[in-house]
Amino acid sequence: MSINLIFKIAAVGIIVSVICQVLKHSGREEHAFLTSLAGLILVLYWLVPYIYDLFESIKSLFSL
Repeated sequence: MSINLIFKIAAVGIIVSVICQVLKHSGREEHAFLTSLAGLILVLYWLVPYIYDLFESIKSLFSL
């Protein structure tokens, strides 16, 4: 895992939190929820290959 991924995740977190605060103060709570959900899905999309590699290495370690 590279440091760039950590910076990307932090940037998405900051941007999503700012957008959610703006949307909540303007009375659009449902849009704020969808924005936070989209940010979560984006970060999970970036993390899935690393999680897959982790499970593959555990699988090969225990020879399953």
